[in-house]
Amino acid sequence: MPFLDTTIALLAGIATAILALWWTVRSPVKSHKSMKLEDGGFSFLFVDGGLVDASDEAEAMLATSGEKSDWDGVTRLFKNRFNLPEGELMPPNRDGVEYFSARDAADNGVLEVRKSGNRIRIDLFDKDQSPGASGQKLYIMKEKLETLSHASDVTPIPVWQVAENGTVSWFNPAYEKLYRTVFDQDPQPGLPLFRLPEPKLEPGRTRRVPINPPNARSSVWFDVQRAETRVGDFYSAVDANAIVRAEAAQRNFVQTLAKTFAHLTIGLAIFDDNRQLVLFNPAVIDLTGLGADFLSSRPNLLSFFDELRIRRLMPEPKNYNSWRQQIADLVAAAADGRYSETWTLDSGRTYRVTGRPHPEGAIAFLIEDISAEVSLTRKFRAELELSQSVLEHLGSAVAVFSSNGVLTVSNEAFRDLWNMDPDNSFAEVTVIDCMRNWQDHSKASPVWGELRDFVLEYTEKSSWTAEVEKTDGTVIDLAVTPLATGATLVRFDIEDTATLSEPENSGQDLHRDT
Repeated sequence: MPFLDTTIALLAGIATAILALWWTVRSPVKSHKSMKLEDGGFSFLFVDGGLVDASDEAEAMLATSGEKSDWDGVTRLFKNRFNLPEGELMPPNRDGVEYFSARDAADNGVLEVRKSGNRIRIDLFDKDQSPGASGQKLYIMKEKLETLSHASDVTPIPVWQVAENGTVSWFNPAYEKLYRTVFDQDPQPGLPLFRLPEPKLEPGRTRRVPINPPNARSSVWFDVQRAETRVGDFYSAVDANAIVRAEAAQRNFVQTLAKTFAHLTIGLAIFDDNRQLVLFNPAVIDLTGLGADFLSSRPNLLSFFDELRIRRLMPEPKNYNSWRQQIADLVAAAADGRYSETWTLDSGRTYRVTGRPHPEGAIAFLIEDISAEVSLTRKFRAELELSQSVLEHLGSAVAVFSSNGVLTVSNEAFRDLWNMDPDNSFAEVTVIDCMRNWQDHSKASPVWGELRDFVLEYTEKSSWTAEVEKTDGTVIDLAVTPLATGATLVRFDIEDTATLSEPENSGQDLHRDT
C-alpha cells in the first residue's frame, strides 16, 4: 500500500507538470501569470512565435503605442530606434543571444534577443545594464514630439495657442507667414492676427472672421475654430474665401433670377430639398392671389397647395383624407419631371401647372394662365367643325391638298364617290395615292397627271376645269382652284347625262361644250 500511494503521488506530480507546461505554451499574455517576468524590467517572452508574457512596463508601453500584441507589433516598436535586420532577428535553427545597438550614437539603449528552443525573450537595457524602460519612454516621447513638430511645420493652415491672459504663446509657420503678410513684421504676442469678438468661441464651433491685408481690394475671410486643452486654447483658421465668393455669387445669381422672373407672366415657385419655398416671382401673387407676407414666410409645399385649395385655385379633392397622399404623389411626379396638369377652375380660368426637378433635390413649379389659349383652341375647333359641317352638306365631292400634296380635308361625298376613307388610314394620304385610286376607277385620261403636277407645283397657279369619265360611264366635272399657303381645292360634280327632248319642229340636238 505505501508503494501504491507513492506511485499515485508520483503519477499525479508528473500529470501536474505536464498540465502546467501545456498551460504555459497555450496561455495568452493576460492569463500567463505563471511566467510573469520580473517587475521593473522591460521584457517580452515569445513561445512558438506567440507572445505569452510581458513585463508590466513592456505591456503598458505596447498598449500605449497602439501596436498589436504579436511578434510583428513588438519588433515594430523597436525598429525605428535600433538597427534591426530585415526578416528574422535570430537564425531559426540556432540558440543563443544577439545584441542590437541604437541607431543614434548618443542613445545608451541595447536590445537583447535570447533564443532557446521554441522560446525567444527580448529585453531592453541601457549600456549600464539597468532596465531600459525610461529610455524607451523618452525615445517614444521624442519621436512623437518630432512627428508633431513636422506636422505643425507642414500644415498649410494657421494654428496658434492663446494663453490665459489672451496673448499668443505659440504659433506654426503658416501663422507666421500670414502674419508677416498682413502686418509686415514678426508676430507679436499682444497683437493677434485674428481679432475674435466676445464671448469666447465655443469649442468645436466655427466663426467666420475677416482680415485686411495691405493693398488688398477686399477682406480675406477665414473660418476660425477653437479647441480646449489642459495647456491652453488652440485655434486654427481655414481659408474661407472660396466659400464667401461662392455665396456672394449665389446671392447675385438669385437676385438676377428674381429680376428676370419678375417680368415673366408665368408664375414660378421653387421649393428646396426640405420642401420650403425659397424663390417666387410676382406672377405667383398675380395668378394665385396669395399674399406676399404668406409667401415670404417660406411656407412648406403642403401649406402652399393647401392654401391654393382653400382659395379654389386648384381642383377640390374628392376625398380630403387622401389629400396628403395626393400631394406626395404630386411631389414625386414633379421630382421626376413627370408632373403636368391642367386645372379648370370654377371662375372659368384654366391653369397649366408643371413640376420640374432642380439641382440638390429642389423642385420648381410653373403656373401658367392658359385661359386665352384654351378659349382660342375651342373657338378654332368650333370653326373647324362648322367648316366640316358645311362641306358635308355640299352637293359636290370636295378634297383639299396641302402644298406638299397631303390630303388634309375631304367630305363624305368625296369618300363615297371614290370609295376611299382617308380618316381611317394610318399613313398620310397624298395626291399620288388619290391619283392611283382615280385612275383605277376611271377611264384613261391625262387629267390626273396634270392635277398631280398642279398640286405639287410651287409656281403661281390659276383655276381650271376638266371632264373625266368613270369606268361605269359616269361623267364628272372637275374644278381645280388654288388656295392660300399653296393648298389646292378639287371639286367633283357628277354631270346629269339624261337627254332633254326638244320639240320635233326644232330639228336641233342638245350637246355639251367640250
